[in-house]
Amino acid sequence: MVQTSKSILAALKTIDMADGGDLVSHDMIRALSIVGGTVSFVIEASDAVMASQMEPTRQAAEMLVAKMGGVSSVSVVLTAHNSIPDPYKKSPPLIDKTTPNLTIGRHPTAQVGPENLPGVDRIIAIGSGKGGVGKSTVSSNLAVALAKQGRRVGLLDADIYGPSQPRMMGINTRPASPDGKTIIPLQAHGVTIMSIGLMTDPTKAIVWRGPMLMGALQQMLTQVEWGELDVLLVDLPPGTGDVQLTLCQKTQLTGAIVVSTPQDVALIDARKAIDMFNTLKTPILGLIENMSTYKCPHCGHEAHLFGHGGVQKEAKEIGAPFLVSLPIDLDTRLAGDAGTPIAAGDGPMADVYAALAGQLIDGGMS
Repeated sequence: MVQTSKSILAALKTIDMADGGDLVSHDMIRALSIVGGTVSFVIEASDAVMASQMEPTRQAAEMLVAKMGGVSSVSVVLTAHNSIPDPYKKSPPLIDKTTPNLTIGRHPTAQVGPENLPGVDRIIAIGSGKGGVGKSTVSSNLAVALAKQGRRVGLLDADIYGPSQPRMMGINTRPASPDGKTIIPLQAHGVTIMSIGLMTDPTKAIVWRGPMLMGALQQMLTQVEWGELDVLLVDLPPGTGDVQLTLCQKTQLTGAIVVSTPQDVALIDARKAIDMFNTLKTPILGLIENMSTYKCPHCGHEAHLFGHGGVQKEAKEIGAPFLVSLPIDLDTRLAGDAGTPIAAGDGPMADVYAALAGQLIDGGMS
């Protein structure tokens, strides 16, 4: 049985408030999202004092919805009015104070030539020439799609200045370090994950020069206990800077996937990313056109807001595989914000990412 917003709200009406009424009649439900069997919403109290007294109500709402047919997981966040509803902040980062703490961010150590990561068969960089093209969304969903098809997958969030994978993958626990040297990565949706965002205060800017960036990347590659992986996906920051240079020169990369939107401005920067990978002798495994189309959910009309086909044409010109065109999709964005990538569930977009994963597997890239 597939639940709807209407059925979820009807269930929540049965939870009475101490002063009369219920959660729905008091208009306390915010950001209700249903992605496959995953339900998430926010209970917004009128003030912080009221919110501090409503934890039993939050638990009751979570238990009630979890028992509904077709619901596999529930995330209920309690906030106060004027605070930002944020499923990522359901609980503060946990720090295991019984084990040594490891600080991320230092100058890189000496290294002779590119190195393999023990136990990791393939390393694929996912890059873009500019920000805002959906590279991180593609990375998280591709990782989950590969894991669903039986691959042992790792995901390294190498966007040091703007890490987004903790949010998209629904994790906020600080990784453990049993000896102050090694890092134990986290697991979510069948994927092994590491991000600088798990090691630093998410509200603070990372203000580092190049050597600190390179050292942090080196730590996350070589000091993480990745285990046995079929493929490690590396979500790169936009541009062609220190992180890209360090990864390509210091790591045995299988290749790179470049994500771009079809518009000319994005393609200009995507070409620079492609040229960078070529200069660094990193094979281009394929190009992905994101935000290729928009289909109106009401009338079904399809529009090309950023143009269409530009990335496919570019792939043909440079002789690289064109992997897929991805549409602008509201459910994909909502799923990422809620911490459960769209590829983890069922539906048209999950099928698209499953096909992309299958394409990479069949091509021997993962």
